[in-house]
Amino acid sequence: MATAKTSRKPPARKDAADFPAVETVANARDPSIVDLIVRKLKEDIVLGRRHPRERLVEQDLCADFDTHRGDVRLALFELEKMGIVERIPNRGAIVRDLKPREVADIYDVREELEVMAVRILPFPVPDEDIERLEAIQHEHGKAVDAGDLLAVFHSNVRFHRAMFGLCGNASLIETIEYLAQKVSGIRSYAHAKPDALNDARRDHLAMIKALRNSRRDDLISLTRRHLKPAVRAYVDAYRRRFGDGGSRA
Repeated sequence: MATAKTSRKPPARKDAADFPAVETVANARDPSIVDLIVRKLKEDIVLGRRHPRERLVEQDLCADFDTHRGDVRLALFELEKMGIVERIPNRGAIVRDLKPREVADIYDVREELEVMAVRILPFPVPDEDIERLEAIQHEHGKAVDAGDLLAVFHSNVRFHRAMFGLCGNASLIETIEYLAQKVSGIRSYAHAKPDALNDARRDHLAMIKALRNSRRDDLISLTRRHLKPAVRAYVDAYRRRFGDGGSRA
């Protein structure tokens, strides 16, 4: 993976999103470098640049990010906690190989939890919350039109975080986000379908309309429908690549 080398000058402020420069101290662990590695590897996995079972070689990552093994290992540990990287004894870290059955099971749970959030979401939804969702969806739509898959991913995450956040149940919101993050690596398979991004945009707009009009049944149906394409796309791609060994049956 061709990744720009990171400068060693001290950062003006601590902001991982801006890929801040850092100063290396022997045996030190710099959180900004760890955050950068986590973010870049996660993006590579989400965008399909790294595939299931692909090895994440510590030495190569040290060279890519101009850092040392301690930072790389901390980053891989964080990715393992997210559920998108797996550590195998005597082999090191790999992009997690989610079997079709695992993905289907996770999505079954996601569906019920997200529907639960919609069922307890208080109506009417305040105008400022609707406007916030519309602003996020505007950015999502711009990213879809531009074919910017990274911006699509981030704006999609923000949209659903804002929508399910309206339910007000912190534990439910946290669990929904954890499961969504765990299967974030399968997003690229759905995006490979010609109309998938436009279908997602259509669903988002319909969700906003249902929220504005306090139509809970419509929002539940949309929530269930919205999850289906990603599962089908991943299962089809996985079976073409690895065979049917991980099927649900």
